[in-house]
Amino acid sequence: MDSISKTDIDKIFGKILKTYRLKKGYTQEVMAEKLGISLKYISRIENGYSGIKTRTLINYMNILGITPNTIYKEFMTNKEIIKQINISEKLNQLSEEKLNFVDDMIDLLINIK
Repeated sequence: MDSISKTDIDKIFGKILKTYRLKKGYTQEVMAEKLGISLKYISRIENGYSGIKTRTLINYMNILGITPNTIYKEFMTNKEIIKQINISEKLNQLSEEKLNFVDDMIDLLINIK
């Protein structure tokens, strides 16, 4: 993906945000209330007809539990970044106990001299 248009970005963001909103069982009305924005703006964002302000995107992510990797993954072309995102996604699938174990192992690897 060498160059991506603003329209493409808006459509991808909208699709992701709508998918996560529906997974949470929230209506557009609920999201509008939680975000303090109009229902019309929610509709325009989710249908890719409007860009989204950074503050609104961050609030959406916090309310719906969306990681930055989820939002930006589709735009990444750098292989190292993609590898890190893939590892992060695998970590998200682990139980808290296993995640704590992995965290401890990473600390050990970092501290090996």
